[in-house]
Amino acid sequence: MEGYLALMIPILALTIPIIALWTKHQQKLAEMQIGSTAEQTAEKAAQYASHIQRLEDRVQVLERIVTDRGYDIATQIEALRDQRRVDEGMGVPLGLEKKERV
Repeated sequence: MEGYLALMIPILALTIPIIALWTKHQQKLAEMQIGSTAEQTAEKAAQYASHIQRLEDRVQVLERIVTDRGYDIATQIEALRDQRRVDEGMGVPLGLEKKERV
């Protein structure tokens, strides 16, 4: 039994630093993985922010179009439809083109 204990003490003395080094290495790997994940998340957040900004800009343009009193969207849509029919040889133009003033 004393021989067994005498053998275990040096083995234990060598095992502790090895475990400490392995634990430190695992901690560094975990920190690197967290850093990489943080960078990817920041990049995606920037992409989403850019996309949201573009959508907000488009919504503002649409709001301006809808709220502009001089803008008659239904008339313009119908004019485009009528123009397509005229181009295809169907129908008669409505004469909605702007005339030049002299």
